Amino acid sequence: MNIPEELRYTQTHEWARIEGDTATVGITDHAQAELGDVVFVDLPQVGRTLAVGEVFGSVDSVKASSELYSPVAGEVIEVNSRLDSSSELVNSDPYGQGWMIRVKLAASATDHLLTADEYRRFLEESAE
Repeated sequence: MNIPEELRYTQTHEWARIEGDTATVGITDHAQAELGDVVFVDLPQVGRTLAVGEVFGSVDSVKASSELYSPVAGEVIEVNSRLDSSSELVNSDPYGQGWMIRVKLAASATDHLLTADEYRRFLEESAE
């Protein structure tokens, strides 16, 4: 399973790439594998303010529909419009071209996120 070390994770299977005061957000490789082929992604409007754990959209796949939870607090400054016509990028490149939103972080918005090792342990424990 692909769990990049440089990212931070949530127990609801979202990831965040923190770069200065901005976070790029998507779902993990584990999440996309569990969902199966993604057919639609519903994302928020630019300018929306998110709290940690707030639903910011949803992903529809051939298997299920799943809500997306914000791993960070802040203002949505960009959405990945490529997902409108190429939702399969969530499956083929979940940590790259399949990103979903970019958020300008609120102060201390990332303290609660899991490291890659902590996320691996969480997945192992939840599989038992």
